[in-house]
Amino acid sequence: MVAATKTETRKLATEIVHRLQAAGFAAFWVGGCVRDSLLGREPGDYDISTSARPDDIEKLFPHTVPVGRKFGVVIVVEDEQQFQIATFRAEADYQDGRRPETVVFANAEADAERRDFTVNGLFFDPIPEMLHDWVGGEADLRARVIRTIGAPEERFAEDHLRLLRAVRFAAQLGFAIGPETFAAVQAHAAKIKLISAERVRDELIKLFQPPHAACGLKLLHETGLLEHVLPEIAATVTCEQSPDFHPEGSVFNHLCLMLQQLPPDAPPSLPWAVLLHDVAKPLTASRDEATGSIHFYEHEKIGATMAEEILERLRFPRKQIQEIADAVLHHMQFKDALKMRKSTLRRMMLRETFPLELQLHRLDCLGSHRRMGAYDFLVAQSAELASQPEIRPPLLTGVDLIALGMKPGKEMGALLNEIRDKQLQDELKTADEARDWVKSRR
Repeated sequence: MVAATKTETRKLATEIVHRLQAAGFAAFWVGGCVRDSLLGREPGDYDISTSARPDDIEKLFPHTVPVGRKFGVVIVVEDEQQFQIATFRAEADYQDGRRPETVVFANAEADAERRDFTVNGLFFDPIPEMLHDWVGGEADLRARVIRTIGAPEERFAEDHLRLLRAVRFAAQLGFAIGPETFAAVQAHAAKIKLISAERVRDELIKLFQPPHAACGLKLLHETGLLEHVLPEIAATVTCEQSPDFHPEGSVFNHLCLMLQQLPPDAPPSLPWAVLLHDVAKPLTASRDEATGSIHFYEHEKIGATMAEEILERLRFPRKQIQEIADAVLHHMQFKDALKMRKSTLRRMMLRETFPLELQLHRLDCLGSHRRMGAYDFLVAQSAELASQPEIRPPLLTGVDLIALGMKPGKEMGALLNEIRDKQLQDELKTADEARDWVKSRR
């Protein structure tokens, strides 16, 4: 299946609005797609708000999914693309800091006023190309401000996740958070702990995307949210480091500098490997009284365990947790790459997580002393290894050693490891050479 272009998606979204209006219903694009269009950004998807009820929508469109029918939300599928269509509604009686107890169908203006931030409360009719602004969102877009619709305390009481969303939108868009909204986030920051780990995780994943990841981390700290969503990272703010390796100062400063250097196409685990690679430094910090140097002995080992615990708490997938924890565990090895035996170096480069670890090392250097010698060496060595695919599979396996008369056990495991080491050291190059070497040992 060929992915639709953004122009095709926009055309389909316009056709859906036209079909609703032709049937006698009011219909608009709403939310992020309007905001992004006004900012000159091509929207990734389009949400539509309408006076049509779910029954009406299902009659007009042959392919629908009733994802939130009692809230008036239906997914319409057109040309294998999904568009969320929601009936105008008003909400009240929030009891759990997430869901309204009362939902009533309403008009477009009431629908705008129930939303979170003014820049997300704009409605646009793509047929006459007319903007409808009942909440002051257009002015806030020009002023580059994130501000709640109505009283901040009320909006945040309705859904505590909005505390985190305020920070995320400000970071993503490069906007400031309005003073009243900012003060309310600070005042109610602890309530983010009442939100499910999965919802918090999803917001943090969006927050820590390049190019706004560093801004996101700083805003989390400034609003007081950091100590509630990632208290282990909040502890890095006051954790100083030795200036010879870390002229940037605290671990927190180091993390911010690294996040600033994230590549545009950063893999999903890289921002989290950055955030967590030094997470144990506050716990392991010690100062040499004679020299004044600050040490963090075994912070990579303790940090790998902490990383697993944090990511499990946030309900990350098991495979991703493991690869991030492995990157944390191994990140201190890279500084010794130039002094490693060839077999040790190759074992490191053959790890499944090596590409992630290498990117983490690059950012680690750029966010501190900026000495890139080990990184450049590893890039060259990795390219050389890639041209030697015959090195990847071991020369012999346990089955081969059994055929030579050995019995399974610790001795066999040690011998296989020694054969592998010699292979990676270029001392044994073929299976026959390895068999001859084994025979010579017996």
